[in-house]
Amino acid sequence: MIVGVGIDVAEIDRFEAALRRTPAMAERLFVERELYLPTGERRGIASLAARFAAKEAVAKALGAPGNLLWTDAEVTTETTGQPRLVVTGTVAARAQELGVQAWHISLSHDAGVASAVVIAEK
Repeated sequence: MIVGVGIDVAEIDRFEAALRRTPAMAERLFVERELYLPTGERRGIASLAARFAAKEAVAKALGAPGNLLWTDAEVTTETTGQPRLVVTGTVAARAQELGVQAWHISLSHDAGVASAVVIAEK
């Protein structure tokens, strides 16, 4: 049973400008594993924008409570390239309240826009 669905888009250039204006914002939004590839190289801006859209989509899927921490929803990548969602802290607590047992996530970026869809399932 679907508990919630969230979708969000982020304009990549606008997101990049925001990170340039406020460099500390990246650390407030992302955990280190999201910011950097396993090689230690910083992830591309389109990938970060898609991860940001995913965090917004998670909040929407959970009913958009105002107390969620950005870093409590982490987008990881399987060796196959498939994105996965790992939730902790405030996000995990809200998901537990709603009975969420599984997450489905899809990310995309093209034509200057990053997007994400998140489904929370019982």
